[in-house]
Amino acid sequence: MNLTDLAPADAAERLLVQAPDHRWAIRVAAEIERRASANALEVVGERWGLSKAALARMFGVSRQAFSKWLADKPAAKRAHDIAALETAHEILERFVRPDRIAAVVRRPADHLGGRSLLDIANSEGPSAVLDAVRPMFDLRSVQP
Repeated sequence: MNLTDLAPADAAERLLVQAPDHRWAIRVAAEIERRASANALEVVGERWGLSKAALARMFGVSRQAFSKWLADKPAAKRAHDIAALETAHEILERFVRPDRIAAVVRRPADHLGGRSLLDIANSEGPSAVLDAVRPMFDLRSVQP
């Protein structure tokens, strides 16, 4: 049986039983987190139709620095912005067909002051994108 066939808690238990050195387990968890964050940024870039250079501009770093993020964990001070962008993307994926996300993030919207989500990301940063995406799909505002 593969670890991926198990519930996460059961997979963790199996790893810890096989390697009771918790320091090793902490290093494994950190590596999983690093790879998951890098993969999430790559997915956002692909679905939003953005190059690495465009993603780098969004975060206010060079393309080379952004490429290092994908190969190695970004600085801890970037974790909030990365998480915000990931969450904004997850919301978009929940409500928008994946092949339409690139168009949605580029479309100027009246409720965004005539700006697009990409405009907001580039001028105010990824956290502002999350603040803009959340109300777009808040169905409580349309309920009687």
